[in-house]
Amino acid sequence: MASYAERVLKQVKKANPNEPEFHQAVTEVLDSLKLVVDNDSRYERAGLLERLVEPERVLMFRVPWVDDKGKVRINKGYRVQFNSAIGPYKGGLRFHPSVNLSVMKFLGFEQIFKNSLTGLAIGGAKGGSNFDPKGKSDGEVMRFCQSFMTEMFRHIGVDTDIPAGDIGVGSREIGYLMGQYKRIRNEYVGVLTGKGLSYGGSLVRKEATGYGLVYLSEEALNARGDSLKGKTVAVSGSGNVAIYTCEKARQLGAKVLTVSDSDGWIYDPNGINIEVLKQVKEVERGRLTSYAERVKDCEYHPRGEGKVWDVDCKIAFPCATQNELDEASAAKLVADGVLLVKNGVKYVAEGANMPTTVKATEHFLHNSVIFLPGKAANAGGVATSVLEMSQTDTRLFWSFEKVDRKLQAIVKHIFVSIDEASSRYGMPGNYVVGSNIAGFEKVADAMMAEGVV
Repeated sequence: MASYAERVLKQVKKANPNEPEFHQAVTEVLDSLKLVVDNDSRYERAGLLERLVEPERVLMFRVPWVDDKGKVRINKGYRVQFNSAIGPYKGGLRFHPSVNLSVMKFLGFEQIFKNSLTGLAIGGAKGGSNFDPKGKSDGEVMRFCQSFMTEMFRHIGVDTDIPAGDIGVGSREIGYLMGQYKRIRNEYVGVLTGKGLSYGGSLVRKEATGYGLVYLSEEALNARGDSLKGKTVAVSGSGNVAIYTCEKARQLGAKVLTVSDSDGWIYDPNGINIEVLKQVKEVERGRLTSYAERVKDCEYHPRGEGKVWDVDCKIAFPCATQNELDEASAAKLVADGVLLVKNGVKYVAEGANMPTTVKATEHFLHNSVIFLPGKAANAGGVATSVLEMSQTDTRLFWSFEKVDRKLQAIVKHIFVSIDEASSRYGMPGNYVVGSNIAGFEKVADAMMAEGVV
């Protein structure tokens, strides 16, 4: 007879057809939770897994807006409020053509455990739209954001649901969203995080996801008597997470060899020039071809001409998007890479949400690579969002050093939690299992205490 976790997984796939990203996220979590729920009948009696995998609320709405030529455009908007057992919903908004219900549900489900791991009182949610801000004017982005918030404002609130940014939603978009919320509600509250410093934002918030990724990796290295100093690093992506992953890794003595965007990727044997990367991506909103034009000795590879994972490195940080690192790429990383031949990857930590396929993750684990899943490794962003909420509520503004110290303390708590959970269930060093179990236990205790709701 199939176990409780296996039966629930089968139900999820049957009840949610054509949602591969959601299936993948639930499969990974329930595979780990077999160790917990199949040995304790209380969970099945309470229908806990059935409730856990079903969002508390799914909002879908149209977003009409007018482009610069006066043409009416329509996009789809989403907010998946997945679980509020330990606190108000918290999770980012993603504006990207790939956004659909399956992606939103996978991200919201992951967010439950990520938020739990921080030790802070926040539930899991995610939202966004298939709108693409790339190539749009500021006016078009503003009109879209105002239309999006005109519907979403009624479903969010400082004690209900506090969105933030994600792919395609940076400080510009958050500003427009915040302005429209304030206009409609006639109140100034911390209902959005990732705000600009001039209107209630927090220092370190921009850097937090990338910094947190590197801090957690350093904890894992330190636990093994090692450090980032002198290590070669491959990073994918060139957005907010990737940029500040590169910056913090360099500060801790590593050499970052790669970054990428949707058009191609860079290999820089001298180490990625962070200042040029910031100028191209944050100031000019340009492509990596501009980086290649300005930096001597770097190689630019257009899309389809290899991948960042072809470069030999000791540490890999996938920071772009879901399922970008497949089994073939994992095999290359483990087998010493292509462009250089040394000793292969030893650590992989996810900066993006679920950027590693199931087969690639299994390949890393089977080859003794220390693997840090996104729900633990990229939790620094949401953790610092909560620190931003605290500052907004008290009308205080903390120094960069103070917020950074708090971020490091939260990351240390995350590592201790996942390390302890993996050991307690007889799989020391398996941080996929450790992250899922440590994240689940707090949420499960709250759900049991609150009754069947």
